[in-house]
Amino acid sequence: MSGFPPLRRIAAGLGAVIVLGVAFAAIFAPLLVPHDPFLQDLNQRMVPPSWMEGGMPAHLFGTDQLGRDYLSRLIYGARISMLIGVMTVITSGLIGITLGVLGGFFGGRVDDVVMFAITCRLSIPLILVALSVVSLIGSSLTVVVFTLGLLLWDRFAVVARTTTMQVRTLDYVSAAWAAGCSRSYILLREVLPNIVHHLIVVATLEMALAILLEAALSFLGLGVPPPLPSWGLMISEAKDYMFFSPWVIMVPGIALFVLVLGINFLGDGLRDLLGATRDA
Repeated sequence: MSGFPPLRRIAAGLGAVIVLGVAFAAIFAPLLVPHDPFLQDLNQRMVPPSWMEGGMPAHLFGTDQLGRDYLSRLIYGARISMLIGVMTVITSGLIGITLGVLGGFFGGRVDDVVMFAITCRLSIPLILVALSVVSLIGSSLTVVVFTLGLLLWDRFAVVARTTTMQVRTLDYVSAAWAAGCSRSYILLREVLPNIVHHLIVVATLEMALAILLEAALSFLGLGVPPPLPSWGLMISEAKDYMFFSPWVIMVPGIALFVLVLGINFLGDGLRDLLGATRDA
């Protein structure tokens, strides 16, 4: 990344540090939390952070309205956010990349069907459908993941279709046809590896969007059900106390902002890095 502007390098590095730090906290959450995130203690409810007046060193970020340690719930909330982001990207990626590659490679009626599916998806109001599905089926981690995965595949499909249409006319694909390679071989060994750098960038954008949508659903009470410590749910539970104890809504809000910002910085850095590698 030596040829990139310094600010872009700094932003990409910062994004990588943020995402890796949150991922580390999510993976090793049981070893990092100072308290049980589900343990309630009404005698210590709404304790402010340790740097504020009345704070306690034992509760670095304070406690919530039920006396649960806020730092512990924040760390476990990172696990929920990262899990939903990764699983949603995997689900939507499988759907979108499959449709996009098939439409871009075969063209004709197959491409017409794929474009019709993409058009139908783009005409659906995302958040309203997600709210309707979750409210009808019921809120759970699995329902949220599959609902978001089934609604966020369109960008994968558009990028995969466009890049496949560009790649299928290149010389190495023609050489594979001339050598008698099968369609599945050409798709998996010649086409897909040469469009994956575009899809990685899309994955980072979709991951950030999935985390925000989950937080929005949890804020409305239709996302991850309590007592799971989702950051959106923490913001929702804190809204009744925001005027008297603003830190209860600022802590998860800032955590959500920093994570999404880090993912976007990382995505921009990957786009520049993979683009420069490909040009070289």
